[in-house]
Amino acid sequence: MTALTLSTAAAPGLRADAIVIGVAKGAGGPSVAPGAEAVDKAYDGRLAAVLETLGASGSEGEVTKLPAPSGFKAPVVVAVGLGAEPEKDAGFDAESLRRAAGAAARALAGAKKAAFALPLAEAADAGVVAEGVLLGAYSFDAYKESAKETKAAKGNGKAPLAEAVLLGGKPRDKAYKAAIERAAAVAEELNRARDLVNTPPNDLNPEAFAAVAQAAAKEHGIKVQVLDEKALTKGGYGGILGVGAGSASGPRLVKLSYTSPKAKKSLAFVGKGITYDSGGISLKPAGHNETMKCDMAGAAAVFAAVVSAARLGLEVNVTGWLALAENMPSGSATRPGDVLRMYSGKTVEVLNTDAEGRLVLADALWAASQEKPDAIIDVATLTGAMMLALGSRTYGIMANDDAFRSAVHEAAEESGEPAWPMPLPEHLRKGMDSPTADIANMGERMGGGLVAGLFLREFVGEGITWAHLDIAGPAFNEGGPFGYTPKGGTGTAVRTLVRVAELAAAGELG
Repeated sequence: MTALTLSTAAAPGLRADAIVIGVAKGAGGPSVAPGAEAVDKAYDGRLAAVLETLGASGSEGEVTKLPAPSGFKAPVVVAVGLGAEPEKDAGFDAESLRRAAGAAARALAGAKKAAFALPLAEAADAGVVAEGVLLGAYSFDAYKESAKETKAAKGNGKAPLAEAVLLGGKPRDKAYKAAIERAAAVAEELNRARDLVNTPPNDLNPEAFAAVAQAAAKEHGIKVQVLDEKALTKGGYGGILGVGAGSASGPRLVKLSYTSPKAKKSLAFVGKGITYDSGGISLKPAGHNETMKCDMAGAAAVFAAVVSAARLGLEVNVTGWLALAENMPSGSATRPGDVLRMYSGKTVEVLNTDAEGRLVLADALWAASQEKPDAIIDVATLTGAMMLALGSRTYGIMANDDAFRSAVHEAAEESGEPAWPMPLPEHLRKGMDSPTADIANMGERMGGGLVAGLFLREFVGEGITWAHLDIAGPAFNEGGPFGYTPKGGTGTAVRTLVRVAELAAAGELG
């Protein structure tokens, strides 16, 4: 991962491959953002005019490269757009800084060292810039031999930015150091979640995912328990077993427990971990299964969040439940019309085997409920309906408590993860009534994302506060990279969960 340092050095004398500055979009054209005063002075105060001549406007994510002024030890200045110029005396919002830093880091792939002279009004700004750099510099090329050869060659053009120096930071200031350390821990685990999502399903089945979790737990002092097919059968986890029945790779339920001796609150995070989703007997049509390696993004987010909490030493107990299975069609697969007896004792009529995520989550939610945490949050790439409702960059939040739903939404927005609160309309519950079982795994087609949330609510213990994050849209970016978001796995929800854990540790979670 890109190395981070803070520096009070002046931009002209710093040895680097590039100096990154911010440019805002003003009413009269681009304007140079705070932090780049020394660079602007070297251009005789005409840097904004030069950038405008080159076609720069200051629009968010826009990157413009130009030769550095005479006397600079760095050969290139990289101007990155911050978006609209803030009102007088108002600083740039955190997400603008984060995205700008990410865009610049992506543009500097292959560079050994870059200095970031972006606006740093306080320690929190240094944290979000650092986060943007580390997330924007991410690349996944473990399966590309040509990329490995290029990286090994001198002057490679594809390796991520090796080192980032944040100018204007205060190396000896505890708040600045803490902000950088937090950014590094969260970004490293988020990038590990991206790696898991991007790993081909022939290399990441439930057993392999569980092994990754076990290794990380050992490294960071997290207690881990893995239930294999035998243990799941003995325990009566009919949902997880039913989904995994058609695969040669057996299912797993992984429990990760981070505890703090100073904790006053406990949280449970539950993640859908379908390592590949063919749809089962209700097979997905061609064109809908090529990216289904990403159907374990919820479990990856939960895994990363628990490890982040441990690395940050948060004063809250956090338990992560990874419900892992591969949904495949075969002679042993669950059929439409089958009835599964869940871990809770309820029976579910399976009307569609492609509505499998809610089945594995139901067992994990009930298991989490038995420990009576203060709150449960599940994360899942659950429904195409949520993508139709909110698009590809926003996830939906449902809950059994309006105040908690609002608190999770605020945590998401603070973290830079677009989310939107969604209802759980009671009239939709009737559509899941089954003449054969306690409940069916399908209901009305319209409002399918909300129906799924209502199904999950049935498996949350009585009196336990719960929220459901449907991340089907933003979990996997099929388009081009933007800001600090790469193509492929995004690590969506990791930062929200970490922020919720921080708020709970501080006694500030609504």
